[in-house]
Amino acid sequence: MSTTVRFAPSPTGHIHIGNARTALFNWLFAQKSGGRFILRFDDTDVARSRQEYADQIQKDLHWLGIRPDVTVHQSARFATYDAAVEKLKAAGVLYPCYETADELERRRKVRLSRRLPPIYGREALKLTTEEKAALEAEGRKPHWRFLLPNFAADPFRPERTEVHWDDLVRGPQTVDLASMSDPVLVREDGTYLYTLPSVTDDIELGVTHIIRGDDHVTNTGAQIALFRALGAEPPVFGHHNLLTAASGEGLSKRSGSLSIKGLREDGIEPMAVASLAVLIGTSESVSAVRSMTELAQRFDPAATSKSAAKFDPAELRVLNRALLHAMPYAEACDRLAEMGIAGDRAAPFWLAVRGNLERLDDAAGWWRIVTQGPEMKPDFSDEDRAFLRAAFDDLPPEPWDNMTWKVWTDRVKELTGRKGRALFMPLRLALTGRESGPELADLLPLLGREETLARRP
Repeated sequence: MSTTVRFAPSPTGHIHIGNARTALFNWLFAQKSGGRFILRFDDTDVARSRQEYADQIQKDLHWLGIRPDVTVHQSARFATYDAAVEKLKAAGVLYPCYETADELERRRKVRLSRRLPPIYGREALKLTTEEKAALEAEGRKPHWRFLLPNFAADPFRPERTEVHWDDLVRGPQTVDLASMSDPVLVREDGTYLYTLPSVTDDIELGVTHIIRGDDHVTNTGAQIALFRALGAEPPVFGHHNLLTAASGEGLSKRSGSLSIKGLREDGIEPMAVASLAVLIGTSESVSAVRSMTELAQRFDPAATSKSAAKFDPAELRVLNRALLHAMPYAEACDRLAEMGIAGDRAAPFWLAVRGNLERLDDAAGWWRIVTQGPEMKPDFSDEDRAFLRAAFDDLPPEPWDNMTWKVWTDRVKELTGRKGRALFMPLRLALTGRESGPELADLLPLLGREETLARRP
């Protein structure tokens, strides 16, 4: 069977860089094995799920370079989950419970006071048909729990039942089903919690590997049991560490923390996001990786640390600069053309300015300076203005190349006696209006003699 993975976001907000980490782990794993990537929207919570979020998630994944082979929505698959429920009921492993939240909390406190683990005692299994009917006559509706296979004959006498799996990230793992409550699969109103639709879909869609955050480790034992109760062997699991802010605070879709949409709008390159999201918290050094193919070669889920990966968003800026400073013109040209940067000067312009960019959009400002002049004319002192007029009057003849700047400034030095900052800063301000920027040796040939003369104070 070919490798099949899935990324299963809930469309209840914008995905953030932590969600992107899970998506990228799955995508790169599929790419390395020639497998399939499924985008599955876990949108059974109809009240909170919104199509606009689903649309944005697809845009964000596409921007990152992730191209799903299949896209499915759980909201269109309720009949499949209904059939799974009937199968579990027929097998006697899905049973109705009528306790209210207050009643369950009181029982939990009683067990804790007796120094017993605060797990559900399966009291609902003792209800007779008449007692169930009486509760329903009171207006109570049951929620439905999955009976964990953690007993030999008597469900009221659970015994240690170990579930083992070899985690792709964490290595050999063990969970004792006797330490867990029977999970609720169906709420009182008939809606489904995460577990049953997820497991059902993983079976139906042929998912072979589930790679997700390590906040799901404790769920895995019960899910493996549910796979088997539905007649399927569980897939291979991998649980990667979570990303947190430098403060240790977790990321949240609802708070919009470092959303992919926001990072994109802020001018961060997709490979800066992908490089950080995949490499941080692993044995690999975090550096700017230029392509998804190269990132796949460096990706190894087993190299991921078991502790949370803290990062500073400023690291994205560092990676972004590194990518831009090394970006060839062929890779940038289409985006530059959208900003109006085109023609014979576009390629040498890009090579001249890329080393000074924080974001690719910053190139537009330098293009305006090259083609239209400084945004604001500097206010020079009388002494500097006299110096500049003498310098501009001594411009070399064309043709100009990247040696013209040195030829010109050497002559101006001899003519005026100025050197160092006193020589170069007024010239830079007159030509660009800025105190720093690209090498003027590279910019001068782009301006040409006529345009340079037009900037004479």
